[in-house]
Amino acid sequence: MQAETKKIIQESLDALLENDLFLPDLTNRKQAFASLSAILSTPDKIHKSFLRVPLDDGSVVRIPSYRAQHNDAMGPYKGGIRFHESVNEEEVINLAFLMTLKNALHKVPFGGGKGGIVINPREYSEKELNLISRKYVSYFADVIGPDKDIPAPDMGSGEREMDWMMAEYKLVHPGTSYLGSFTGKSVVNGGSLGRREATGKGVYFTFRYLLHDYVKANKQLLTKSDNLFAKTTLELYNRPLKMAVQGFGNVGSVAALEAYHCHLINHKIIAVSDRNVTLYNENGLDIPALIEFTKTNRGDLPSTEEQLQSATIKAEIKERDCLVTLPVDVLLLAALENQIQKDNMKDVQARIIIEGANAPTAPEADQYLSEQGVVIIPDILANAGGVIVSYFEWLQGRETQFYDEAEVYRLLIDKMKETMDMILPQYYGDPFALRQNCFIHAVTRLSTVLYRQGKLY
Repeated sequence: MQAETKKIIQESLDALLENDLFLPDLTNRKQAFASLSAILSTPDKIHKSFLRVPLDDGSVVRIPSYRAQHNDAMGPYKGGIRFHESVNEEEVINLAFLMTLKNALHKVPFGGGKGGIVINPREYSEKELNLISRKYVSYFADVIGPDKDIPAPDMGSGEREMDWMMAEYKLVHPGTSYLGSFTGKSVVNGGSLGRREATGKGVYFTFRYLLHDYVKANKQLLTKSDNLFAKTTLELYNRPLKMAVQGFGNVGSVAALEAYHCHLINHKIIAVSDRNVTLYNENGLDIPALIEFTKTNRGDLPSTEEQLQSATIKAEIKERDCLVTLPVDVLLLAALENQIQKDNMKDVQARIIIEGANAPTAPEADQYLSEQGVVIIPDILANAGGVIVSYFEWLQGRETQFYDEAEVYRLLIDKMKETMDMILPQYYGDPFALRQNCFIHAVTRLSTVLYRQGKLY
């Protein structure tokens, strides 16, 4: 995956190299662009440690953990800490890489970072997770901080872990500013209202804005276009749609609830899935009831007929991995990477795919589906709500003045609308325009900053 991301970056740089209007003052363009390629294709630093953790049963384990810091030209490194057994060095480097680009695209003044701890958090007690979280901070204490590198929640972690980590940071760095050391904290502990829901709300907004606001405002123009994407969006505009959501955690469940309550688009969610099961109902699922069930069942969806009956939810239980190939119009991917790849890409029936997760569509599948006219709203565009509101939380912590929830959501939507309005006018061109245009805009902004900072010599 890292190689594919580098390839996209190089394609963006090649396009900018041919544009004489971009950085016209460069005296040696080829040399400068070679410098850009080297800077953007490699991380600044990679930190790795084995956390020594005594467990409740008296044994001691050493748990691999990482912090990758890709680039800080735009500001302090920023990115989540993933608690998952699949975490590895290449993954955190690539995700840090993507965070740099995401922040640049949305004009958030942060660089890109990412962390990970190689555990399945469900296999550890609360006491053990507390110790693991604190150990992570103490091991990486010298490289994180409000003006260095600001971690946040990611898969497997949440506000509880961020609260623990900030407490440890405060202990390790007495007398220094600490509220901005971590974002995604609980509100009572200096977190921002709306932070937990931010990514899911932003993911759904990108879909709603494209299929409703943008198409409605540009329908006459799009009707004249021969572009496959234009034809797909016009075909789906203002007609009943079936939607499926893969992943029912913080991102998927919030996006599903947004869809459930949105009346601007005529759609219904007929399938959702998590790590155990897919639930299907042709007539539409009761999303609020499913969310209530997960609150008292460790985040899991109902997986038996008895659980469905007790929650009064009407659904058919299907195999977990079948969701991505169901006969739906819209597919929202909010689980893991590489969920659509060469083995199942030809079975995907959705005409719009929204990437709520990081890199859920493999490059080969992305190219194949795009050639079929499938509209893919890429992760770099769709799932930035979390880091945008993290930026607001960081600001609030520094100013010790806090916004109400309505203000947070207004600022979030304004920021994402600004990005959409920048990207979408150039959308109906090359078959891969939406993703590629996002990367070109991000690389343009990063390259300009690096040039102004004198780092291309």
